[in-house]
Amino acid sequence: MGSHWALKDAEKLPGKTCTWGSLLNQEHISTYTTPHVDRLLSAGAILFARTTCPEFCWLFTTHSRMWGITRNPWRLDITPGGSSGGSAAALAAGATTIATGSDSTGSIRQPAAQCGVVGYQAPYGRIPMPGKNSFSTFSHCGPMSRTVEDAALMTNIMSGPHPLDHNSLMETITVPQNLPGVNNLRIAFSIDLGFHEVVNDVRRETLIALKALSDAGALVEELPVNWATEAIRLAHLREEFLFAPEVSNAVHEFPDLVSDYTPELAQTALSATADDFRSAQRVAGQVWKEHLGPLFDAFDVLITPTVSSPEIPAENWQKTKLMINGKSVTDTDMAMTGLWNMFGHCPVLAVPSGMTDQGLPTGIQIIGRPYDDVTVFRVGTSLEHARPWLDTTDRRPST
Repeated sequence: MGSHWALKDAEKLPGKTCTWGSLLNQEHISTYTTPHVDRLLSAGAILFARTTCPEFCWLFTTHSRMWGITRNPWRLDITPGGSSGGSAAALAAGATTIATGSDSTGSIRQPAAQCGVVGYQAPYGRIPMPGKNSFSTFSHCGPMSRTVEDAALMTNIMSGPHPLDHNSLMETITVPQNLPGVNNLRIAFSIDLGFHEVVNDVRRETLIALKALSDAGALVEELPVNWATEAIRLAHLREEFLFAPEVSNAVHEFPDLVSDYTPELAQTALSATADDFRSAQRVAGQVWKEHLGPLFDAFDVLITPTVSSPEIPAENWQKTKLMINGKSVTDTDMAMTGLWNMFGHCPVLAVPSGMTDQGLPTGIQIIGRPYDDVTVFRVGTSLEHARPWLDTTDRRPST
């Protein structure tokens, strides 16, 4: 492969530290290699750097007591996203050619959108994840890159069965190097999933991207959505319920080591209940049966914005009132990603869609039918050909 590669500080290398962005783990030494890491190394990727993440990889910004504040190369007061924000920032800055990240409610795709790069959440089981995360359809490791082609190549290398992950898929996916276009491909889209507040620049750039796909021959149709609100809320509550014991124990036992935002995260996580967890399972089944199943029977992919506004500050987010269209929102409200972890068998490719008037990247996510990796890469490749990014100096960060 021969590409320079930066590895998120949540992926294991034997004999090396892996801190998950926390001072609690600064002495933690890994005893094995995460399978996709081993595969990329075997393919010739040149690992040269670790990238930052927030504490316990549980934030849509990237700062911690362990690593300080990670900033967006496009504008330093803006976050690169999280939790794979360090990987996305390194890609946008041109510091690396490829990177890897992890994603349980959007932690690959949201940073990709914030930084104007590519991120891929492969279908559950496509890229093996030994250990407790192998039991969660929400949890994924995946490629991040400056181009769709590199993300496809990385997916081909990283995928396939592994003896330490009994949920890893038996087949190894091969995304062809020369993909067909999108002629007659059926594309549904929703700008707001029925309830997200979306800034005008993101709306505009999403529609321009969709027009480019239509001009390339795709059959594009807006889809009214009135079923996503509760599912998205429960998707986050489900993950908070599972996260609560770990983070609350850390806050209780090591209050002097955790980051300033971690007690608030613990308090929020502890409010999630077993009933929320069960409701998430029930609602997911209902939404697929009544809405998403029929949708993917009629369309090849669904496209939405990845982030409803990129204007998320790099620091002091707890004290900053985030506003969209005159309404107060949270950083979680601004990420339109968590729903697709609930339906983790669907491939989701995040690609740039354009730029805001303030010079910040915007992005879309391309959601495919379960295990149909190739089609989302067809759409992403077609858009990249129509609206290139990072290919000229005026389409790269100046900082």
